[in-house]
Amino acid sequence: MNDLVAIADVQGAADVRRIAINQVGIKDLRHPLRIAGRGGAVQHTVATYSMYVNLPHDARGTHMSRFVEILNSSDTVLSVAGIQQLLATVQRALGAEQAHIEVRFPYFITKRAPVSGVASALDYEVALLGERNGDAASVSLKVLVPVTSLCPCSKEIANYGAHNQRSHVTVTARVAEGVLIEELIELVEREASCEIFGLIKRPDEKYITERAYDNPKFVEDMVRDVAARLNDDPRILAYSVETENFESIHNHSAYAQISRDKTVIPR
Repeated sequence: MNDLVAIADVQGAADVRRIAINQVGIKDLRHPLRIAGRGGAVQHTVATYSMYVNLPHDARGTHMSRFVEILNSSDTVLSVAGIQQLLATVQRALGAEQAHIEVRFPYFITKRAPVSGVASALDYEVALLGERNGDAASVSLKVLVPVTSLCPCSKEIANYGAHNQRSHVTVTARVAEGVLIEELIELVEREASCEIFGLIKRPDEKYITERAYDNPKFVEDMVRDVAARLNDDPRILAYSVETENFESIHNHSAYAQISRDKTVIPR
């Protein structure tokens, strides 16, 4: 029998520079994901993970392979509760005081066109963002929602017609409990001039055009209307909402942003 050869643990060695590292880990690792949806449905997709911990001043390196091991050994259906569990697992496995996880993925919702009822899948960019420091954890849900906006000024001054554009509304919400991805997306879509669909027929196009014309909104209107709905939801502890209109009559975008931490009492 051959003698076992000891392999040096270089990254586990002590460090003498006495400089702590805020975040160290793996970035942009693609991995299969099961994500919880409405009504107990589970969607299978592919996510991009970034996972970090802090590193004390006297440790030379962290154990990078453990992040990947955790992902491959976990059978969790990710949700707000699921990412809190994942944060605790990373923190414990790496022996760290702090853990940070970002999970970015496409999320598909099957929508029916407003008149014809034809069904199609529409994709949304979604992220779950989690941080844990000691025993305290916070989780944010981020969605990017494409919508249609129509300019109130153009409608008012033009003899006929009005210019419109596709817009991106991005909401990042720190949540106290489970807020469904679909809920946040639908909240945004209700405050746009009109939502969009993956597949439409001519009657649907007529409806969408007229709906937007009857519901014109500046970029300022949309960001305020979304913020008002977030203010009214007690499950939302803090938020940032951004609206970008890809202007059809300019070579630049119109942009507006509102942030609020609802846990801070104004003086």
